[in-house]
Amino acid sequence: MDEKEKLKLKRSLKSRHVTMIAIGGAIGTGLFLGSGTAIQSAGPSIILSYLIVGIISFFMMRALGELILAEPDQHSFIESVKKYLGNRMEFVAGWTYWLCWLSLAMADLTATGIYLKFKDLPQWVGPSVIVVLLMLVNMVNVGLFGELESWFSMIKVLAILALIITGAILLVMHTKIDSRTVSLTNLVNYGGFFPTGSWGFLKSFQMVVFAFVGIEIVGLTAGETANPDKDIPKAINTLPVRIGLFYVGSMIAIMAVYPWNKIVTTTSPFVQVFGAIGIPAAAGILNFVVLTAAMSATNSAIFSTSRSLYALSRGNNAPKRFGKLSRKAVPNNALTFSSLILFIVVILNYIMPAQVFDIISSVSTINFIMVWIIIMWTHLKYRAENKGKLGSFRMPGFPITSWVTIIFYLVILIILALIPATRLPLLISIIFILALSLSYTFLERKN
Repeated sequence: MDEKEKLKLKRSLKSRHVTMIAIGGAIGTGLFLGSGTAIQSAGPSIILSYLIVGIISFFMMRALGELILAEPDQHSFIESVKKYLGNRMEFVAGWTYWLCWLSLAMADLTATGIYLKFKDLPQWVGPSVIVVLLMLVNMVNVGLFGELESWFSMIKVLAILALIITGAILLVMHTKIDSRTVSLTNLVNYGGFFPTGSWGFLKSFQMVVFAFVGIEIVGLTAGETANPDKDIPKAINTLPVRIGLFYVGSMIAIMAVYPWNKIVTTTSPFVQVFGAIGIPAAAGILNFVVLTAAMSATNSAIFSTSRSLYALSRGNNAPKRFGKLSRKAVPNNALTFSSLILFIVVILNYIMPAQVFDIISSVSTINFIMVWIIIMWTHLKYRAENKGKLGSFRMPGFPITSWVTIIFYLVILIILALIPATRLPLLISIIFILALSLSYTFLERKN
């Protein structure tokens, strides 16, 4: 193998890998743990929140898919940002996206600590063990990452299907739980469909959006997918079905069985529901499932942060050592650097275990929204510069759907600015992005 070939990532991800990575990106701790906070905020109207964000996420993914399939030889959507928005935006988007996944991994690792408290382990133990384990797995090769993520995703899917099927059976049989009948009327019996009012409904979007962060990971697999022209559209187009079945279906099942105002935020609503049914063993199994979900998201985060650093290095926006590949075609230097930084969350879980999940999930959500806006902006520029020579996989309803998506994300940022708990994370994210833009100015002068 010559030197030129050594610099290339290997196309080892198969169709089922890409599909399951997409599913894994769309189903994370936001559903299994964060949905408790969202339900408390909005009540049954959370179902509508998931539906709206799901539709918007589909539009964003279609725009992303059109971008990366226009030039399948590129390694990630970050290269599209460079081509259509320039070097500065590539620098800003790349490092912001790296921070996105880093903060998401920290939130997911915190979730593993919370889940493992079920076994009376200190909250910091789980994260420290999982970081080391997943770092070693990702170092082997991208095929092993894809295989592990496929199994993680399958476990999550089976758990959600089990919840929905159980809820449907209890519903049909009119089962009584704690003297309450399982019924769809429970969606309106405890204060109506919008029990916390319009503001409570709007506030829920923070945790609902957090449930969807990571779906754009498909945009990082382009350079390592065996058949991107076939596999990536398939993964993106199945997103609406997943959203309808997994998110909306599971929320209906949870609140038909269990009163929304009785759900606590300290543990997974899935575990609470199975516990109320009177199946202690099922609750224990669900704790394993939600632990798997957190490990899945952390696994994806380690993959994404390493590929982001790799893309930044190739674009001369990160140290050259992060662009080097191992003999297995894995960017091990970038992978090790990102993984070691994740140990910060181990310290946070030791110092402030009660608050760390909400703080980190807010930062992660805001940064992902910023990146999604950049993706939509890049897509608009791509369309403007490529009229008459577009590919077959196109954004439906363009340009109306593109502008609706951008406006929606901007409205979410405004809502986050009005919520005291998310005002500081939003300010930190804005300052971080401005600092990145300023840093690029100094880097450009130096070069």
